[in-house]
Amino acid sequence: MAKTLTAADIAKRAAAREAVKLVESGMRLGLGTGSTAAWFVELLGERIREEGLKVTGTPTSERTARLAARHGVPLVTLDEAGWLDLTVDGADEFDAALTLIKGGGGALLQEKIVAVASDRMVVIADETKQVETLGAFPLPVEIVPFGWETTKAIVEEMLEDMDVDGRSSTLRMAKDAPYVTDCGHYILDLHLRRIGDPEDLSGALNAIPGVVENGLFIEIADMAVVGHEDDTATTIEAPDLTEDDEH
Repeated sequence: MAKTLTAADIAKRAAAREAVKLVESGMRLGLGTGSTAAWFVELLGERIREEGLKVTGTPTSERTARLAARHGVPLVTLDEAGWLDLTVDGADEFDAALTLIKGGGGALLQEKIVAVASDRMVVIADETKQVETLGAFPLPVEIVPFGWETTKAIVEEMLEDMDVDGRSSTLRMAKDAPYVTDCGHYILDLHLRRIGDPEDLSGALNAIPGVVENGLFIEIADMAVVGHEDDTATTIEAPDLTEDDEH
């Protein structure tokens, strides 16, 4: 018996269903991590089985790799692919400029590497992820385990000079031990409540020794597909910044 979907699941599936229409035979795809990206992988597997679609996927986490293999999606590493045609991934928050917070699923570093190695990145999300201002969702920051407490203290000190409303951070845990990413790192979750200048914050974080990468995706996403509880989806294109750059 098929399980009953929640309203959130219906919205996530609707976004994934719309995004999978963008896939064409011969494409090299980046496969995101998280509950919404999982719907995309499942629906992609359906197209492969039912239509004979010929694609390869590069997973952004071991979890996604296992899911893709289960649904019959052929996998290659990013180095084997060389470059990707399209990456489809979820987001924890996104704003009107399609600046994202990602990393709730613990794969932000690999997700960002894959996204920037793609001709196009499409974000799929339910409408609760669309916000006016980023920051209600804690910002994940991937750090090396060595000296992590010192890194945490330096990050919190740096936040005193940032345009944010909260300045505390917590080490992400997995039961009684620190959560460890696929790359062997820890994650700090920054409780900022509001991020006034994502670009400034991203640069300041990545300048700190011990910080590997942060979960702000700036000018990376090209389009968002937003799923709704009535099983429909709408698309949002990233704003064209070239005109602003000329002035």
